[in-house]
Parts: sequence; structure tokens; C-alpha cells
Amino acid sequence: MALGLFRVCLVVVTAIINHPLLFPRENATVPENEEEIIRKMQAHQEKLQLEQLRLEEEVARLAAEKEALEPVAEEGQQQNESRVAWDLWSTLCMILFLVIEVWRQDHQDGPSPECLGGDEDELPGLQGAPLRGLTLPNKATLDHFYERCIRGATADAARTREFVEGFVDDLLEALRSLCNRDTDMEVEDFIGVDSMYENWQVDKPLLCNLFVPFMPPEPFHFHPELWCSSRSVPLDRQGYGQIKVVRADEDTRGCICGKTKLGEDMLCLLHGKNNLLQPGREVKDPLCARDSPYLDTMQVMKWFQMALTRAWHRIAHKYEFDLAFGQLETPGSLKIKFRSGKFMPFNLIPVIQCDDSDLYFVSYLAREPSGGTPASSTDWLLSFAVYERHFLRMTSKALPEGACHLSCLQIASFLLSKQSRLTGPSGLGNYHLKTALLHLLLARRAADWKAGQLDARLQELLCFVEKSLLEKKLHHFFIGNRKVPEAMGLPEAVRRAEPLNLFRPFVLQRRLYRKTVDSFYEMLKNAPALINEYSVHIPSDHASLPQKAVIL
Repeated sequence: MALGLFRVCLVVVTAIINHPLLFPRENATVPENEEEIIRKMQAHQEKLQLEQLRLEEEVARLAAEKEALEPVAEEGQQQNESRVAWDLWSTLCMILFLVIEVWRQDHQDGPSPECLGGDEDELPGLQGAPLRGLTLPNKATLDHFYERCIRGATADAARTREFVEGFVDDLLEALRSLCNRDTDMEVEDFIGVDSMYENWQVDKPLLCNLFVPFMPPEPFHFHPELWCSSRSVPLDRQGYGQIKVVRADEDTRGCICGKTKLGEDMLCLLHGKNNLLQPGREVKDPLCARDSPYLDTMQVMKWFQMALTRAWHRIAHKYEFDLAFGQLETPGSLKIKFRSGKFMPFNLIPVIQCDDSDLYFVSYLAREPSGGTPASSTDWLLSFAVYERHFLRMTSKALPEGACHLSCLQIASFLLSKQSRLTGPSGLGNYHLKTALLHLLLARRAADWKAGQLDARLQELLCFVEKSLLEKKLHHFFIGNRKVPEAMGLPEAVRRAEPLNLFRPFVLQRRLYRKTVDSFYEMLKNAPALINEYSVHIPSDHASLPQKAVIL
């Protein structure tokens, strides 16, 4: 359109400049043939008029096209603007969503006290001072309580261990005598674990936990598979493993006979023909799940209970007490019943050693309500009980004489036990308290555990448990903890594994979480009155060990 206007203006200016009237007639020379000139100028004027009309029509046509294109352009521009605006809002919403999701992932396992609120997890009074401002008794009161209540109540722990160990030795020896070495499992010597063998047992009655390792009959052997050896293990199966039952003539890992062809005059001593089963000694995979090469926990417990029953019937005539199975949910729970009505419980737990380490796979472990259950009967829980006992023993040698670390754990365990009897069990157990203590032992200097700092260390232990509860995060002491001394001999695969959160069930089980937190603060609230009461009067509500058990 601008080009058309320029052409019109150029024609008009040219016409004006060339018009004869612009020149004064007095200075002009009149042509001889004036009429002919006038006729030519008229013709020329008509041409200019026609050209002007044509240009005006062209300008009008261009203007019409412009007017027709303007709504389309405006609509396209509006669409572009709306599309750009929509893309901008979509991008902002996506960024906001990602920020919220990242924040949620970072805080769902560990929300700060200020973030707890607005839903089922809302717990009033979590903000403010540690332990909600509740104060524990002073050092003098704690010392008096420990001497009168805890130390006196656990004085017969050594005698209890000695009695139980002697009886279990006799029971396992009878079990071995009844087993067929060619077809039955081979039972090894027991191993004492947990609080009775770590010298911090306070709950009554005193309870001994004994691991009983066993091995398969020849030609089978166990091949453990840890959860950290696979990248696709669900979160609820971390800390578990499976045990594959392999025949010696089928497992050629590490032997050259499976990689090279031996001559006719050469024989592999591990996988030779002489090591194969004879036709009359055909043995199926022992205690495995149906259609599976993996060991079944239920099958193992049934076999173990039947073996213990037969062993007890063989030696029962020598003792003046009865032996019975205890709780149904803990298959290895046994109870000695004396004629006086007193009893002595203990646990025999069949376990499988993990390679050459002090790790053991256990078929069950009756500990915490929040511990969860294995996904299938072929899942075995990995126990670090032997490593925990070794670490406490090694640490105690470096601590000052009369260190207060076990005293702190005993007092906290005592308070938790009494609170559980008042309000029922919660998701917090003694194993969590011990885990917290192990973390503090690794972080604190040895001089900080002097006997004179019992009140300060107990306060710190309870604050550590409180912080872990509020964050819903308490890492396993050994799994993924590279600060553990290498002298412990922990397998490298376990050291490099991802840390295992013992409080992960609280993220999903909100009712259990709220009950646990409420019970914890109720325990702290009742602690001063409870300690003062038990310091003055020690109730005798549990049976103690008889002076002598008669053996016929």
C-alpha cells in the first residue's frame, strides 16, 4: 500500500510540474499552432485522469485486502499470545509441581517439627524445647534408682545364663544323637546374643536368646543371597535375603572342572563321580519351598520344633521340671516350668551363617511391632546381633572405668517397658534404643561416658530418639554405615549398601506413628514419678531363679 501511495504522489507532482500555466505567459513564446497544442494537452490530461482512477482503484483494492487480512492476523496474533501464555503457565505449573514433589520426597521421611500439622500426623506441642521441656531426675536420683532397682534386679543374670546354657547343651546333644547325618540337618553349637549377653537386660523375667546355626546334609550346601546384591529389591525387603540350597555336584563356582575338560585319567575331588549320590541315597532338596530351590522359613521352624520335641522326650526323665513351647507367634520360644509354679523362658532361634562372616539369617525375630513381616516364606531376616555384641565389647574397652553407656540404655529400656505395660506396645522398642546408643557411642568421645555424666548422656539418648521419631528416620547402625571401624570385619557389600531406615514403617502407618509418639512423651512425663516410686519400693511381681535345679 505504501508503494501505491508513492506512485500516486509521483504522478501528481509530475503533472503539476509539467503544467504550462506554471510558467508566466509574458516570458513565453506562443506556439504557432495553439489549437493543436491544446488538443494534445487535453489528451494528455485524460490519460493522467485515467491513470489516477486506475491508481485509486488499486489503492482501494489494497486497502480492502488489508482490512480483510487484519482480523485474521489479529486472530493469529491472539492465538499466538494465548499459546505463549498457556505455555508459560504450563511451564510455571510444572516447575511448581516439581518443586513441591522434590520437597515432599525430601521431607516425607524426615519432616521437621514445624512441618507436622494439618493432617493425621498433627501432633500438638512438638515445637519448642527438646523433650517438650520435660525434665528428668537429677544425677543423684538416677544413681539411687539404678543401684536399688536395676542393678539389684539383674544380679542373678549370670546365674540364669549358666543354667539355661547347661540345659540347652544337653538338649542339642540329644537332638544330634537322633538326627540322621545322611538326611537331616546338622546342628552346631549355640551362640548367645542380645541384652542378656550384652549386660543390659532389665525386663523381667530374664530372657536368653540363643542362635542355633545348622547346616544341610551332604551333598548340599547353602548359598546366601543378600538383598543388596540386586538393584530391584523393594523397600520393604531391604535387610532380608534368600538362601539357595545347592548340590555340591551342581555348583561348580570357583572350580576349574566346570570350565575345562579333564582328561580320562584326571578326577575332580569336589565334583567327581564318587561324590555323586548313590541310587539308594536319593535325597530331595531339604526344607525348600514348593517348586523352589530356596529355603523355606516355615519348613525350617516345623522341622526345628519337631526335632526339639523328640530331643526333650529323650532327656525329660533327667529333670524335675517340664519344657513347653511358649508363644505361638514365636516358634522358637521355650519355657521351663518348675514344680513351684515359677518359670524361666528362653528362645532357641535356628539361624544360617552368611558365608564366613558373623552375619546370620534368622527365620523370625520377635522384636518390634513396626518391624513388618517378610514378603514370602523364603525371605530370611539378616541379624547383626553378633556384630552388635562385638562392637559393645570393643567399645567398652576404650571407655573409662564404670562408664555409663549401658546404664543409660538400661534406664531407658526400663522406662519403655513400664510405659508399654500402661498403654500397650507401640512402634518403639529396645532395639531402637540400642541402635540410638550405638550411634552416640560412635559419635561421642570416650571421656564423655564417665559415670558422673549419667544424667547428661541419658538426656542426650532420649533427645536422639525424639529427633529420630519426629523425622521418622533412624538408620541401621551397620548397614551402609562406613564410619563403623574396619576392625569389626563387616562384609564390604553391607558397608556399601544404601542406609536402612528402621522407622520407615512410620511413613505409611500413621496410626502406629501417632501412638508411638504419644506413648514416648507419656513415658517422659511419667519418668520422674516412676523413678521416685521404684527408688523407694521395688515390687516383686516377677519370679526369680530358684536356688538349685535338681537333675536326676
